[in-house]
Amino acid sequence: MTVRAELSSSPTRPGPISPGLPPRGVVRLRALVLIRWAAVAGQLFTAAVVQWGLGFSLPVLAVGGTIALSALLNLTVSLGRPASARIDDREATIFLAFDILQLAVLLYLTGGLINPFALLLLAPVAIGATILSLRSNIALSLLTIVSIAVLGVFHQPLPWRGPPLELPEIYQAGAWAGLTLTTLLITLYGWRLAEEARQMADALAAAQAALAREQRLSALGALAAAAAHELGSPLSTIAVVAKEMSREIEPDDPLREDVELLLAESERCRSILARLSVDPAGDVSDAYTLVPLPALIEAAAQNYNRGTVDIAYESGPVGEGVLAAPIQVRSPEIMQGIGNIVQNAVSFARHEVRIATRWTSEWSEVEVIDDGPGFSEATLDELGTPFISTRQGQEGHMGLGVFIAKTLLERTGATVTFGNRTAVDGGAVVSVRWPNPVFKAT
Repeated sequence: MTVRAELSSSPTRPGPISPGLPPRGVVRLRALVLIRWAAVAGQLFTAAVVQWGLGFSLPVLAVGGTIALSALLNLTVSLGRPASARIDDREATIFLAFDILQLAVLLYLTGGLINPFALLLLAPVAIGATILSLRSNIALSLLTIVSIAVLGVFHQPLPWRGPPLELPEIYQAGAWAGLTLTTLLITLYGWRLAEEARQMADALAAAQAALAREQRLSALGALAAAAAHELGSPLSTIAVVAKEMSREIEPDDPLREDVELLLAESERCRSILARLSVDPAGDVSDAYTLVPLPALIEAAAQNYNRGTVDIAYESGPVGEGVLAAPIQVRSPEIMQGIGNIVQNAVSFARHEVRIATRWTSEWSEVEVIDDGPGFSEATLDELGTPFISTRQGQEGHMGLGVFIAKTLLERTGATVTFGNRTAVDGGAVVSVRWPNPVFKAT
């Protein structure tokens, strides 16, 4: 079965909802500088304790020079740049690559992998996994693994009292394998978790943007309704006065043509105002804050009727005892959420999309059913998560439509489920159910 794709969240027609994902690796320079200053302070303190506290012999000049080089580079990148400056993925990768090499030189001078501080080689990798792109993380991981391999073979003796400390080769091989595998795991899991967090943040931002657009449209509808209401009375007065003038003025009066024009234009204004207030579902003034659920669903879906497929509406109670339709707040969340689901169905339907609204005294439900290819089994488990689309990047599709619809509808208390029709009928079914419906009588 063909995999269905999610649509973008445009409130009227398919289109991009944002220019794309923000670039990875954009991080404040100050954050990395502060981390390096902390590393420099820690390295100086450790070297001082080992040399003068424990009495071990260190190559002081070489170790001090390596630490000083790190501090000098920190000063160089800090001077002339504001604290709020941000560096891109490439600069951040070079920044962390230097830290790896500097740590590798320090470990070479102080025992290699036998040095218990060899674990610090994993710190730049862990930092990079949370802020860098996948390509940069792979480069940092390879640099770390190469450094570990070199340190396992070439290094100065570990500072020690008496004869140099020599550990069994099997232990050194185990330390090399452990550090290498840990580097890979930190890169893989750290980057994946950070990427999912970034994607969720991007998707939620897109959902908020879609909701804001719908709220602006709702505000525009309220403004139109208010204008129609407020302008009705003075326009009626103008029309009455114009009619009286047309009856009293003589046929050959030179002003008669102007009076008739005034009368015609006032009638035209009245017809325009009547159109603004004739659609309750499109008006969010106080009189239409609560509307019947079938009318609300039809209003949400009508903007996505492209004429390529038929959209059929069905509504009615389930069982006995409840006849009138429940009423629902005409919220931007429902308008945008139902609209996205209908937009998705219309894009994949072959001939027809059926929207069925059902209710009982305990729940109200909307089902959007199409006769398209349906959801694949693999896609069903992922629906509702961001950036799931077979058309991502094509014509502005980002795989956010269903995620936005599900997020917004769940904010109204609904439960959204996805499924397929029978193998014979084919097509997808999206169900939105609200518990405890409100009826006009209550």
